[in-house]
Formats: sequence, structure tokens, C-alpha cells
Amino acid sequence: MNPLGFPILSTITFLPLLGVLAILPVSKQRVGVIKTLALATSAAVFLVSLLLFFYFPLQSGEMQFVEEGRWIPELGISYYLGVDGISLFLVLLTTFLSLIAILASWSEIQERVKEYMILLILLETGMVGVFLALDLFLFYVFWEATLIPMAFLVGIWGHERRIYAAVKFFLFTMLGSVLMLLAILATAFLHYQASGTWSFSLLELKSLAIPLALQNWLFLGFALAFAIKVPLFPLHTWLPDAHVEAPTAGSVLLAGILLKMGGYGFLRFAWPLFPQAAANFIPWIVALSLIGIIYGALVSWAQKDVKRLVAYSSVSHLGFVVLGVFVVNSQAVTGSILQMVNHGLSTGALFLIVGMLYQRRHTREIKEFGGLWKTTHFLRLM
Repeated sequence: MNPLGFPILSTITFLPLLGVLAILPVSKQRVGVIKTLALATSAAVFLVSLLLFFYFPLQSGEMQFVEEGRWIPELGISYYLGVDGISLFLVLLTTFLSLIAILASWSEIQERVKEYMILLILLETGMVGVFLALDLFLFYVFWEATLIPMAFLVGIWGHERRIYAAVKFFLFTMLGSVLMLLAILATAFLHYQASGTWSFSLLELKSLAIPLALQNWLFLGFALAFAIKVPLFPLHTWLPDAHVEAPTAGSVLLAGILLKMGGYGFLRFAWPLFPQAAANFIPWIVALSLIGIIYGALVSWAQKDVKRLVAYSSVSHLGFVVLGVFVVNSQAVTGSILQMVNHGLSTGALFLIVGMLYQRRHTREIKEFGGLWKTTHFLRLM
């Protein structure tokens, strides 16, 4: 159902690419024009995405604004997009934080501005596509489309250990992606064996009867990719390095959006496709979530770098998200989605504040921001 009369999901997803096409012919020296085009593009995407909120039928649990077309029919691959209550607010969060990320980069990024803005905009397309894709192959394409831009953002515009952080982020995420791709192909092949036709459609594959032993392996392929992205303890070690070394906008999008892709993946794909296997793994994933909650909080207390502190707090906060997904009741799942949005806004704001402080003090050491009484003479006289 689409009351708007035009393909709004495709518009939100691919409008950033028009911004890229507009920026490409602009000379690198015209920095102001490049920034303005990037900002205008992201603002337009955010405004269009607001239509989803105002026209979304809150009483319906069905997919809305669905767009479907043949892509590679020989393999059952389709261009299939849709949005529901799970993805609606994550899409809005993505378009909002992408706009904020460009504003946060306005004065911070002084070198290779053209390439930087192009990568930010490309990243927005990938993130939005992840939350809208209902075809597993299309979902995987968008999932991978977020990896390269973020790795470059960290590796080129990051801080002192940026190459190490970018490579570590890339390797961890790529490992999960390979396992998920194998699980996607195996699931599609099972559909071919059962029906004689290939299909990557989530709605079709959900009805596929898969033996429990095989479900366990396929679930693990998806779950490891999503657990790395969340990240779930003990697969979290790439996160503090990526956050600390990334530019401010990179940290905002990494914490605000990319981490949510893991929690969303559990809800959208792992549970619906492999419900019996997911139920079998509940004790293990709940235990790891609880460990992550406590571990992330305790390690945060010990940090001297304020950015690393916020990064480890994300490990704790996202543990609550995964815990809500695997408690398996409507209140917990609703709370998990709410926590994803809350964390995206609050932690994104924290990284913006840290970036602002770093630009002015050129340090992230917590001890350097204390001792106000030493420099405020009026308070000393009191």
C-alpha cells in the first residue's frame, strides 16, 4: 500500500546518489559548493523520509509503501523494498543523523573534502537500503555498501592509529559478511530444492521448512554477522578502536546507525527465517548480552579517553538491545527498538560533544577537562 503515489522508498534510498552526481563535476577547490550540495542532498532525503512518518498507518502490522520489481529473475532475485514498524524509525534516524553528520563535518574536515562528502552520501544510501530491503540478496548488497565508505572514512580522515582501526573494522565485518553470504546462498538453494525455483524473498523463505540441525548452522551464519555488527561480547574489540580513531561524523554514524544494523538483522532476518534455531540459542545469546552489559559498563569506568568511554558504553547499551530481541515478548522487542533509537540519538550527541571539545582542546583525556576552579577566579574568591 502506497498512498503517496510515487516510489518513496526508492527515492529515499537513491536520492543521495543524485547528490553524488551533482558533486562529481565540481572542482575540489570549490569546497563551499561541495559542502552545500552535500548538505542540500541530505536535507532533501530527510524531508522526504518524514513523509513515511506522516503517512504510515500505525494500526497496520503489514509492510507499507512496498516496491517490487524483477531484477535477476533467473535466480529469483528481486528489487523488493518495504517498511514497517520495526524499520520506520530506524530509517528516520538514519536520514536525520546523516544530515547531522554533514553539519558536524563542516569545519572539522579541511582536506579532501570532495571525497569525504561523497563517501558520507554513499554511506547514507547503504544504511537506508539495509533497513528497507526485503530481498536477501538486495539486503546483502546494501549491507556491504556500508562497509567500504566507513572503512575509508576511518582510514583516511581518522586520527593517529586510523589505518589499524580501519583494517580491524574491515576484517571483523568482512568475516561476518562472508558467513552471512554463505547462509543466504544455502537458504536460497534449499528453496530451489523444495520448489524448483530460486528465491531470495524474505516473505517466501520464511515459510520454508528447514531441518533443525541445518537451521542451527544457517542461523549461526546470520547471527555471527549481526553479533559482530552490534557488537556482542566478545566480538566487540573492533569497536573502541574504530570509534576513537574515526572523525566525529564517522563516530556519530557508526554508533547511531551501523551498530543498529546488527540488532535489526536479528529481528528482521535471523528470527523469522530460523525460529527454532533462534530459540535454541536463546540461553547463549542472553548470557553474552548480560556479560556485555556489565563488562561494557565496568570498562567504561576505567577509561581515561572520553571517546573510548562512550565507545565502551555502547557495548553495554547494545547488550540491552540484543537482550530485548531474545527475551521474546512484544514488550521486550518494542523496548529493544526504542533503545536502538534512543541510543542513536544520545550517543550520537555525545560523540558530537566529544568532537567539539577535541577541536578546541586537541585532547580527549578526561583529566584535561577538570579543575574548573583553578581557572575561574571568581569562584576561587567565593
